[in-house]
Amino acid sequence: MTTISANLQAVKSRIQAAARSAGRDAGAARLLAVSKSWPAASVRAAFTAGQRAFGENYVQEGVAKIHALDDLDLEWHFIGPLQSNKTREVAEHFDWVHSLDRVKIAERLSAQRPAGAPPLQVCLQVNVSGEDSKGGGAPAETAALARAVERLPRLRLRGLMAIPEASDDVELLRRRFALLRELLAQLNRDGLQLDVLSMGMSDDFEIAIAEGATIVRLGTAIFGPRPTKGLA
Repeated sequence: MTTISANLQAVKSRIQAAARSAGRDAGAARLLAVSKSWPAASVRAAFTAGQRAFGENYVQEGVAKIHALDDLDLEWHFIGPLQSNKTREVAEHFDWVHSLDRVKIAERLSAQRPAGAPPLQVCLQVNVSGEDSKGGGAPAETAALARAVERLPRLRLRGLMAIPEASDDVELLRRRFALLRELLAQLNRDGLQLDVLSMGMSDDFEIAIAEGATIVRLGTAIFGPRPTKGLA
């Protein structure tokens, strides 16, 4: 488990260095540790090393970890595809959703968020690379979705999220991340007050930070290669 602590320190140093290199404040980009497929013990080790925010892609797995670690003060982000039959569990257990791309899902999350809970923080996922295999709405549809989500109770629209195609082409990745940044800026010019760009993963987060990322989602760089066995 000491490897997780060392990896976290190294990653945070790289995040701060990337922000400074881009002329931004060292703390401009926040780390979200992606713990999908890793057991609760690994999350606990990361918590002990100072990490508080964790991202999960699968509802059942995430909820099981939330229950197993309910003695810790953690912030849970849902970052995977979300189907209608899973919205209640997400609305009841998670603090954030990054992958919102349909009004129907937003309406269900709003209706199912417990009345006594803080508003569910949400980001709209945008398909910046146009891949059929990727989730997210088309860039041209973002403004309409944002307006619809903004009106819903018990949700707080915070910004945009993207997962560009994997590529060794740095300039291509910069363009993808820049598109998301420009979409956010346009929404704010149109009267919204959004402050989150959730973009960048273990292989490209420094490029994303250079283009304005405020949350980077890293798993492998912290926990190592995904385990092939269960979560016990």
